[in-house]
Order: sequence, then structure tokens, then C-alpha cells
Amino acid sequence: MHRLTSAALVAATLFSLGAGVAAAADALFEIKKTEPKVAVGTTATASVTITAKSGWHVNAEAPITVALTPPAGVTVQKAKLTRADLAQSSQESARFDIPVSATEAGKKTINAEARFVLCQEQACKPVKETLALALDVAPAVAAKDVKKPKKK
Repeated sequence: MHRLTSAALVAATLFSLGAGVAAAADALFEIKKTEPKVAVGTTATASVTITAKSGWHVNAEAPITVALTPPAGVTVQKAKLTRADLAQSSQESARFDIPVSATEAGKKTINAEARFVLCQEQACKPVKETLALALDVAPAVAAKDVKKPKKK
């Protein structure tokens, strides 16, 4: 019985250490996203920004990608964005701008998977994070509703 208690104690300790590591990983970076409203037939720009925290930085040489899986009725210009597609990049953060267009109105979700590497002076850590970009797609604007500039 004493062995079982020791094994349970070791398991509980390892479990709590694992939970601590997961919580620590959350403190290393933050992902912010902009989720635009778009009308059918138009294009809007969503964005994903990765920001390093707590003395970590975004590795400038390792691959950085965002893979996108749009739902039916939503189109993205590229399904996989790479370092060459970054709209902004520094040691502290990296931002992808994602042009999206839609052919169907309604609430839509683009699933995304970001992969990047965070580093500090003595270590680097590869990160894979899944996220969802929510889009609110409005019906197409009728031509008669669009105000035309007056000619002078």
C-alpha cells in the first residue's frame, strides 16, 4: 500500500509539473487577431499577430507559417502563409495580413494553425498553435444602395 501511495504522489507531481509547463508556454507569447466584417463580393483583411513575451523573441531564421482552412463560401488568397508573406516582422512580433472574400452571407470561421519558433538567450522552443478567425459576412450591397459621387 505504501508503494501505491508513493507512485500516486509521483504521478500527481509529474501531472502538476506538466500543467505548470503548459501555463508557462502561455506566458511566452500572445496571439492577437483581427476578424473583419466583409460583404459578399468584397474583400476585407483579417490579421494574425504573434507577440513574444517574458524575454523571448520570434526567431528571425526559423520557418514561420500560418495554414488557413476557410469554410465553404469564403476564399483566402493563399492557404499557407510563410515568412515571405509577413506584413510586419520584428524580434518582438510578427504579423500576417490575410485578404478574405466571401460568396455567402452569414457567420463563418476560418480555422488556422500557426507554427513559429520562440527563442531566448539559452534556448529555443517550437510552437504550434491553432486558432479560429470569425468572420461576419454581410449580404451583397445592391447597386441602387451605393451612392455615386455627384459630377461637377
